[in-house]
Amino acid sequence: MKQEFEVIKKTRLTLLNVVKDLNPEQLNHIPAGYINNLIWNLAHMISGQQGICYTRAGVPIVVDDKYYTPYRPETKPQGFINADDIAEVKELLISTIDKFEEDYHTGIFANYQPMTTRYGVTLSNIEEAIRFVPFHDGLHTGYIMALKRAVLEEMSNPV
Repeated sequence: MKQEFEVIKKTRLTLLNVVKDLNPEQLNHIPAGYINNLIWNLAHMISGQQGICYTRAGVPIVVDDKYYTPYRPETKPQGFINADDIAEVKELLISTIDKFEEDYHTGIFANYQPMTTRYGVTLSNIEEAIRFVPFHDGLHTGYIMALKRAVLEEMSNPV
């Protein structure tokens, strides 16, 4: 599973590079026609991985709940995320994957409960869940790229 964890981390490192020059206002801005923002998508990737992998195995999540519950599926931004929390989200994007890889090797996910995702993919064990994370992160990578373009355009040309 070494390569799978590497793919997840490299995707997330790429995203950190994509948003590195954006300020909190830009990261929090919801452009016209969108229902969420850049920072919500980044935090949702953390929340999604925690839910798909940890909670399905009956293992406690490794992040503070403020980076989990507000970013679950079917949620949307609830307020302005400050610079300190943005920094924490950016750090958690990588550290949670390092911790996940470590936890995987200790075998704590043995009681994984099968689930079918909203995309119709059945995940029967932790290895299938690990392989699903890059798909989920990839979807949000596309959203983040589109959101960044819309944010930069909208905020540089206010109406």
